[in-house]
Amino acid sequence: MIVAARRISPLVVGTAKGATFLASDVPAILDRADSFYAVNDDEIVRLGPEGFRAVDLEGVPVRLRQLAIDWDLETAQKGGHDDYMIKEINEQPDALRTTLLDRRRDDGTITFDELRVADEELRDVRRVVIVAAGTSHHAALVAKYALERWAHVSVEVDISSEYRYRDPVVEVGTLVIAVSQSGETIDTIQAMREAKRRGARVVAVANVVDSSLAREADAVIYTRAGLEVSVASTKAYVAQVAALELLALRLAQLRATLPAPDVEAHLLGLRAVGALVSRALGRRAGVEAVAGALAGAHDFFFIGRHVGYPTALEGALKFKEITYLHAEGYPAGELKHGPLALIEPGVVVVAIATDPALHEKMLSNLSEVKARGASVVAVATDDDDQIDAVADFILRVPATEPLFSPMVDIVPLQLFAYAMARGLGRNVDRPRNLAKTVTVE
Repeated sequence: MIVAARRISPLVVGTAKGATFLASDVPAILDRADSFYAVNDDEIVRLGPEGFRAVDLEGVPVRLRQLAIDWDLETAQKGGHDDYMIKEINEQPDALRTTLLDRRRDDGTITFDELRVADEELRDVRRVVIVAAGTSHHAALVAKYALERWAHVSVEVDISSEYRYRDPVVEVGTLVIAVSQSGETIDTIQAMREAKRRGARVVAVANVVDSSLAREADAVIYTRAGLEVSVASTKAYVAQVAALELLALRLAQLRATLPAPDVEAHLLGLRAVGALVSRALGRRAGVEAVAGALAGAHDFFFIGRHVGYPTALEGALKFKEITYLHAEGYPAGELKHGPLALIEPGVVVVAIATDPALHEKMLSNLSEVKARGASVVAVATDDDDQIDAVADFILRVPATEPLFSPMVDIVPLQLFAYAMARGLGRNVDRPRNLAKTVTVE
């Protein structure tokens, strides 16, 4: 007999013919169980030869909610790829397509999966707070730029584990957006609960239907990226950025901060990103050549400006997660406020240089690091003929609207991290000391 109880950290029960399973989330037992059930806070479940039964703290029987799981064993297979990470990197165009599918009604209104917040409430939003952790935090940083530009609303982005420990202010008209791939990230769940306790409306952005985050939020936008097995998130990240930018456009519609033709143009632009990602994926061989040339380097700095900054953070995170090499992400404008002291021969600076409005400033930053002996790798657009003067290696990407560029620019950085890690013999799917879902504080 196994007895388990839930309080805060997630818990699910799975059943199959002649077997019952217990896990923190569905992917852990996806290939073993046929049906899945969520255990709620302060419920106790007993597993034995006869199956399982659940009670509350008073011993009164409770009926566990069966979860709607649309993944199958085929999606959990590598499908001929060397590992899950490269499979999921290659699935990014499909992840974007499904995330954006059927989001527009015939009248042009953007719609979501489960919206239990009235349009009037969304229209009257005065402030947005996004809580997230890790890769989801970087997607949230991209969303800040889109929400402020398109919806003209003030946005704060908080790391989930910090939010509820700083006595956050939740005013009338505060909308909290909680972002998590699994929907079971404990810090993000706790941050959401704290925001709700203080009176905020909460929209969840999650990849897993019926996850804890989705069940407790006032509204849900599912990213529909499909099962992501590799610990280092890739396709879920680009899907999160797309979903959050859809939300920014919906708020712009409700607040009348963008004319209808502009909203339509941005929707068309979002739908076109998948094809640009496919083109970026087709340049894998060039990325691998750069990784091979830099084999032996140990210190990497990723820099960017505007939405290039969260791209730099995400690129550095992917790199350190799977290579175990030192990598840091910085705003390029902060180089002279400390990081420049660390630049010397042997250091590699990876720059996201795709924003035309800030291109001259980025060229100046790269001249600074190059003069101090760093090797420069630049992510640059196909039409950039100035970057050659300051970069040793160039990772070319198709140009797009700057607010869409993080979904394209991250692709060569994912492939770069992947190639470097494989060259070092790392386990890219299961990096040391890390877990796919963080279910304890």
